[in-house]
Amino acid sequence: MSLDIARSIAFSGLSSTSVQISVTSSNISNADTTGYTKKTANQSSSVTDGVGTGVTVTGITSTVDKLLLKSLVSATSDLGSADTTNTYLTSLEKLYGSTSSTDSSSTGTSLANSIASLESALSSLASTPSSASLQSNVVSALDDVTSQLRETSSSIQKLRSNADQDISSSIDDVNTDLQNIADLNAEIKQTAAAGQSTADLEDQRNTALQDVASKMNVSYFTASNGDLQIYTTTGQALVDSSAHKISYTAAANVSSSTTYTAGSSSSGFSAISVNGVDITSQITGGDIGALITLRDKTLPAAQSQLDQLATQLASAVNTVSNSASTVPAPTSLTGTASVTSSTALSATGTVRLAVTDQSGNLVSYSDLDLSSYATVGDLVTAINGISGMSASVDANGHLSITATGSGNGVAINEMTSSVGSSSEGFSDYFGLNDLVTGTSASDIAVNSSILSGTSELQLATLDSSSSLTVGSSVLTSGSATVVNAFYDALTASRTFSSAGGLAATTGSFADYASTIVADVATKSSQASTNYTAKETAQSTYASSLSSQSGVNLDEESANLSTLQNQYSAASALISAINTMYAALITAVQSS
Repeated sequence: MSLDIARSIAFSGLSSTSVQISVTSSNISNADTTGYTKKTANQSSSVTDGVGTGVTVTGITSTVDKLLLKSLVSATSDLGSADTTNTYLTSLEKLYGSTSSTDSSSTGTSLANSIASLESALSSLASTPSSASLQSNVVSALDDVTSQLRETSSSIQKLRSNADQDISSSIDDVNTDLQNIADLNAEIKQTAAAGQSTADLEDQRNTALQDVASKMNVSYFTASNGDLQIYTTTGQALVDSSAHKISYTAAANVSSSTTYTAGSSSSGFSAISVNGVDITSQITGGDIGALITLRDKTLPAAQSQLDQLATQLASAVNTVSNSASTVPAPTSLTGTASVTSSTALSATGTVRLAVTDQSGNLVSYSDLDLSSYATVGDLVTAINGISGMSASVDANGHLSITATGSGNGVAINEMTSSVGSSSEGFSDYFGLNDLVTGTSASDIAVNSSILSGTSELQLATLDSSSSLTVGSSVLTSGSATVVNAFYDALTASRTFSSAGGLAATTGSFADYASTIVADVATKSSQASTNYTAKETAQSTYASSLSSQSGVNLDEESANLSTLQNQYSAASALISAINTMYAALITAVQSS
């Protein structure tokens, strides 16, 4: 072997080893870099005329198991969904309060506890119904229940709004990743064409892919030209020859009536679209998939349960309050039901309307046979025929009845009246003595006049004797009859229809409130368990991929030491060859 060939071999070895040292050092320094995979400097022997003339580095590559990567991408999508669901359901559970307290001197803060406190206040009032302070306690306890229903409802809609805003934010992140992947596709092709390593660029692209997957479920493959192409599960392109921007506009305001309807252009949540195609229903995984489910299904289900509790509570309480009156009776009564003079009146039985003075003594009265009146206008005419009383349908479409004499008031006994398809009592049908207002959990409230103290709690009943004498006492306060009726309405077993995933059930209001709280707690617990399982699965795949293509510091450190020895050996060989060259030149010059 000539010295030239020997030196060529030594230099090639030195150069190859230098590249390998550089690659190994890079592996060590990037061991903790997210998405980085171990790089290897591949080399091959150089042969000239059948004689080995050294080694050549043919490229720097990394080996990533594509099936393992696909499993990791899928697991990352599942984890993104589970994480978001767990976070939101934990927040939802906190809205409902606790059913117990760590403080032995106090009770829990859940709806069920608030209703139980109302029951307790009514029980105390029943023993001393004339007590102003105990009456105030009942009003305060009822206000606590209605306030908690409103606040919980508002918070649920706030969570829906947050989910909608988070969808918009996550889509912005996805669009950034999609553009990054498209840019990396172009850069990888250019780098490969220049004969340079694309391994680091592929790592960056795989990291961006996993980030997309954490936000939404996608399918992908690497095309023959090296491009990573990404699609929705039904084939809508997100990245092919270029990135396709996902469009979405978050709702400015969110209420229980704000919904998403596929193909609808009406007000509500907008569609998530790509190139004008609605892909909302195609996103079922990742952070965005979970947010869509929470916004459109899970949280509305919780709202529907609250609404059923609120509407049934209002109905039960108002049925009792409309059978009673205050002392003194109010100067006027205005209903909550929407009617017009021409509204058909489907009614039977008798109702008693009376005018009383400040002490509850009778001024005038009349028993009306409701079957005699075809419309609300006919009823108004009949009421106007009662001495000292006037009636009308006001500008808001509500029946209004007023005592015309100074200091007098209007009292009603529903007697045998049955009005409407639900056969409600007269006052209850028109909502003339409602204790609670509102049509859902979002607006349920104690009647403002009672809450402010301008009107008292309805705890008296108009005398139902067959005939009444003017000047006699027909309204007496201080009876426990109405208080007990309120208590029975709260504690009696009633039917709650299926709502928000809960099956139809029977029980008291406190029972149903407890069922709602338990349902949310169960869903939250299941979400936590699922998150733990998905986190374990994703971690397992990530660890497997890291073991297959990640950096092992011990291995790389040992390899670096070996390469340094090889470099030293190559350097020593070059030094020896140089010495031999010098000796040869000296010998030639001396001859």
